[in-house]
Amino acid sequence: MNLNTLLNFNKTLISTFQLNFLKKSYAKATSSVSMLGMKKKKVGKSGPTTEKKVLPVETDPNRLVTHCCGSNIYLTGEDIKLAPDSEYPEWLWSIRTGPAPPLEELDPNSIEYWRRVRKMAIKQNMQLLKLKKF
Repeated sequence: MNLNTLLNFNKTLISTFQLNFLKKSYAKATSSVSMLGMKKKKVGKSGPTTEKKVLPVETDPNRLVTHCCGSNIYLTGEDIKLAPDSEYPEWLWSIRTGPAPPLEELDPNSIEYWRRVRKMAIKQNMQLLKLKKF
C-alpha cells in the first residue's frame, strides 16, 4: 500500500467520523420524567407540585379475615382465600417475626453471626468518621 492511498483512506475515515458525530446529537435537551404514580398538577412559586395516586383500601372486615388482601396483582381474578391453620406446615408457625436475636444467642460459627459483627463494625466506623474533624 503506498502513502497516497493510505492518506486518502484516512481522510475518508475522518470525514465519515465527523459526519456520524454530527448526526448523533449527544447534547440534546431531554424532557423531565414524572415520578411513578404521580401526576404533574401545576407550576407554582416553589416549582411543579405532584398529586399522589390514591390506592383503594379494603374496609370489609369479613373479607379481611377470609382473604389475603392485595395478593392479586392482575386486573382480573381474586385475592387468595385463606385456609384453616391445620392446612399450613408446622414450621410456618415457628418463624421468628419479631426483632432479630441478640448477638449472644447466635452461634459464632455461623454466617449470620459474622455478618452481624461486620455490620456493627461498619456502623461504629461510620460514627467515628462523623466525629473526625477535617
